[in-house]
Amino acid sequence: MSRSQPSQSLLLETIKIEDGVVFNLDYHQKRCTQSRKKLYACDDELLLKTYIQAPPKGLYRCRIIYAEKIQSVEYIPYVPKEIHTLKIISTTLDYPYKYARRESLNRLLSEHKDVDDVILEKEGYLTDTTIANIAFYDKGIWYTPLTPLLHGTMRQKLIDEGFLKTRNIQKKDLGQYTQ
Repeated sequence: MSRSQPSQSLLLETIKIEDGVVFNLDYHQKRCTQSRKKLYACDDELLLKTYIQAPPKGLYRCRIIYAEKIQSVEYIPYVPKEIHTLKIISTTLDYPYKYARRESLNRLLSEHKDVDDVILEKEGYLTDTTIANIAFYDKGIWYTPLTPLLHGTMRQKLIDEGFLKTRNIQKKDLGQYTQ
């Protein structure tokens, strides 16, 4: 770990790897480059692909921890979190970068042990859950909140492909969505 960088400001990219295939690397690369430029004034590009040695079989989360430089790369077998119950909670949290330390998000979830995850509402608008961006379905179109706390890589890819549309979504609007 870099001695000049406090651990709470380390950043994280979590990249899906399945049977040796690395998913959405261009989107992760773009976020990594933008985050390093904004937070650390880095003008160089850390080429993530040069640090990834994709396992040839299985489904993994590749966790890359970085700041000015790559701190660590690990491969964790992917086990999806099952979500059966959600609750909408209000927050004033700002989370514009994907930090390796998630205490603020974990604290929000730990305050609501009666649910599997929480949907965050900020300034009257739904944003995300503690682990993912969200989308709602209405009349053949999937919508994602216009202003998430974190602009996720898969969210951006689906917007770019035209699969997701953005709009402001409030709790009172949820009845118009079927999924």
